[in-house]
Parts: sequence; structure tokens; C-alpha cells
Amino acid sequence: MLVSTPHRILAASLLAAGLASVSLAVLAQQAPKPEVLIKTRQSAFQLLGYQSARIKASLEGSYNKDEVSKAAATIAAIANSGLGALFAPGTEQGKGWHETATKPELFKDGKHAGELAGDLSREANELARVATIGDIALVREQFGKLGRTCKACHDDFRAKD
Repeated sequence: MLVSTPHRILAASLLAAGLASVSLAVLAQQAPKPEVLIKTRQSAFQLLGYQSARIKASLEGSYNKDEVSKAAATIAAIANSGLGALFAPGTEQGKGWHETATKPELFKDGKHAGELAGDLSREANELARVATIGDIALVREQFGKLGRTCKACHDDFRAKD
């Protein structure tokens, strides 16, 4: 059944209005306030820590391949999610859930920060891969590599508690 011209115009107008509101929402999301970026990155790193603790507990206790695989996949997803965008100019200091612990040096040495972010992605992806194999020795070795990658970034760019 064909839709009459007035109805097509109304439908097109509603579609355009919907697209415009979605576009405005996207534009608004492209420039979040610094405290939102800080809060989001703090949340992302909390989740990384939680997933790492799950893996550590399994490695130290009764090994559970499925739990380790899920946690490793989550770590890889976060590591590949574009965390660097959460370190935008204007977030060198401020408060999210708490005061940021990011050193100002991160914002001055983007090349090194980018290299460390690449290391995180690479090691997290490899952990997710070996976790599916289920070999505890491989997982333990790769989890250690991931931990050293995290430590390298903390040493260079995270203020001490």
C-alpha cells in the first residue's frame, strides 16, 4: 500500500527530527565534561582491577578456565576500547569518583603513553587468547606479562597513593 504524500512528508519530518535529536545527543557526548571523562576512566580501571583479581584468585585457588576466559575477554575489550580518549586535555587534574591519580606527564608524553596503551592491548589480547586454551601455566605466564605492562604505566603516569 502506498503512503499518501502528506503522510510521507510527516514521516520524513519525524525521521529528520529524530535524526537531528540523535545527532545532537552524539555531539553532546563528543565533548563531555572533564569530570565525566575522569569518572569514566576511573571506572574502566576499577573494572580492569576487578577482572585481574578474578584471574589471580583462580590462579591461586581452584583454576576455573571459564571464569578466567570471561575475565580475560573483558580485560581485552576494555584495553581495546579506546581508553586514550578518556585522557583528553583538561583532565590532567580534577575529580571523578575521587581526585585523579594521573600524573601530568602523561599529557606531555603522548608518544610514550600511546606505546604503553599499545602494550596493554597486545598483552590483554594475548591473555584472552591463551585463556581459551586452558593451560594454567600459559595463563600464569601471560597474566604476569599483563601485570608488568600495567605496572610500567603506573610507574610512569600514576601518582603514588
